[in-house]
Amino acid sequence: MTASALVVPLTAAHAAEVIAIYQAGIDEGDATFETTAPPWGQFDAAKLPEHRFAAVDETGRVLGWVAATKVSDRCAYAGVVEHSVYVHPDARGRGVASALLKALIDSTEAAGIWTIQSGIFPENAASLAVHERAGFRAIGTRERIGRHHGVWRDVVLVERRSSTLA
Repeated sequence: MTASALVVPLTAAHAAEVIAIYQAGIDEGDATFETTAPPWGQFDAAKLPEHRFAAVDETGRVLGWVAATKVSDRCAYAGVVEHSVYVHPDARGRGVASALLKALIDSTEAAGIWTIQSGIFPENAASLAVHERAGFRAIGTRERIGRHHGVWRDVVLVERRSSTLA
């Protein structure tokens, strides 16, 4: 990440830029099954407040974001979250995603979360690579797990297990 970028807690002050970055990722076609970014209220309600961050430049402009959700309300999965990370197209290749993933990993480790997971389209090589560098491993491919614009898509399930929690 550039020396002028900073990772901060993601708040409502970042809402418009976060939703715009999310929509840009959706529009590219290899980030998510979603076709439209949700309104801020829906996004805010779904994401765990203590596990969401924005990378901002010296002017406060949002360069990217990461956020996590619970995978289940069942107590057996209390230490498992699913995450998303998105970077503004103009900020890619500058270490923004790596910095955001580090912030997420640090916050989840501190909270006793033992697994962070995500589903990534196999065509999204950049996302798979940044996750691997952050210590995630591919568990397997969920073939034809969902339809996206009328086409069946596979998803690579990646996870990072805590190295400090037993």
